[in-house]
Amino acid sequence: MSCSVHDGVQFERRGVPAAVIVTSGFFAAGRAQAQLLGLGELALVTITHPLSTLTPPEIQGRAAAAHPLAVAALTGRVAPR
Repeated sequence: MSCSVHDGVQFERRGVPAAVIVTSGFFAAGRAQAQLLGLGELALVTITHPLSTLTPPEIQGRAAAAHPLAVAALTGRVAPR
């Protein structure tokens, strides 16, 4: 997750909108890391934790659910959390 937050911050600093997908178990850590990197408003799209025990179809379901949230965050239709 930490690399994803770093990447998201770097994209935003270059003017490229970013939304980082994190599981609920890592939301607080992701928000704290974004704040420490100076971009506390980085959009974090939260999905249910965990992923590691899921089957590929279950992971695809989580991705499908996250997709509209990420699009909304990237297009400014929802406030970053």
